[in-house]
Amino acid sequence: MFRPLRIAAIAAILWLAAAGPGRAAGTVTADDTARFLAGMPPSAESPLLPLTRDPAWQRHAKFLASAFGLLEQRQFSNIRAWAAANLAAPRPTMFYMFSGPDFLYANAFYSKATTYVLSALEPVGQAPDLTRLPFGGIGAALYSVERSLGSILSFSFFITKQMKTDLRAGELNGTLPILYVFLARSGKTIRGVSAVALDENGAVHSGNEAAGRNPTRGVRIVFAGSDGAEKTLYYFSTDLSNSGVRSSGFLKFCATLAPGNSLIKSASYLLHAGNFSTVRQFILADSATIIQDDSGIPLADFDSRKWRFFPFGRYVGPIDKFPGRYQPKYAELFRRSQPMDFGIGYRWRPYESNLLLAVKSP
Repeated sequence: MFRPLRIAAIAAILWLAAAGPGRAAGTVTADDTARFLAGMPPSAESPLLPLTRDPAWQRHAKFLASAFGLLEQRQFSNIRAWAAANLAAPRPTMFYMFSGPDFLYANAFYSKATTYVLSALEPVGQAPDLTRLPFGGIGAALYSVERSLGSILSFSFFITKQMKTDLRAGELNGTLPILYVFLARSGKTIRGVSAVALDENGAVHSGNEAAGRNPTRGVRIVFAGSDGAEKTLYYFSTDLSNSGVRSSGFLKFCATLAPGNSLIKSASYLLHAGNFSTVRQFILADSATIIQDDSGIPLADFDSRKWRFFPFGRYVGPIDKFPGRYQPKYAELFRRSQPMDFGIGYRWRPYESNLLLAVKSP
């Protein structure tokens, strides 16, 4: 199995390639870079196209085609079918706290969203032009992509402890390369990428503008699916603890897009702790639906007069790494659960996985 999220060697890739579709000849676009990293051919006029003749890229392309093909068969086709059957009127915005760069599952559950807001501690990062890698550097960079994706391809989640180390390793780093791969492999075309920052009031500033003393750094990616309709993905590197969100404008920004739908999975049971009560209260107050595994909001924090619960799968309790997080009320609720045909969260095997759909009453 690959070590997850060591991105140092792929850092020579992205920020200078983020100009969008209107470009001078010979410029490497963000979309071409994303496709190349994802093992998919870039556009015919891209300077990256000759690099696809490299045997290392061709091996990489075959590996990712197989890996994502299996993931589509095992996970995403079933998740999309589940969402179509159970999400009656999804909101335009979806919030995914503690997400890391996991656009894959955000898109699978809420494919009809037009604005995605992902957030976690991991830095956005930056990277220069892939064509400037030293001789022989392509193979090492692409192998690092494969290692970086190892855990989410196998288990449906990133390993947070290793992300904290690996995403900060090397000369240049961040979540951006992984977001690129996931967008390309989800069939999206990237039309523009820009660095953004939030001031303390939640206002969005471009990367070059002053955003106050304690800005929340992020990236805005404009993309389109097969229908050509433009959508927006935000990723913010931010501390979601009480002290972190109270000193930043992140939740104020989110409030401008609310109400939305929320996804919570593999969240280290942080929302069970008092130190994350502010973001927990935001999710409960500003979500029309919440999809979560048992690492999300404890059942006791939901007001049963405001929420309807639809349990799916099987609740067998937390893995050994999270002792003391067993919820008797969850176990009682899941006695009447409906079956599901995909795995999710720390209990990633389908016959052990649980998923709760909470729908706020009108």
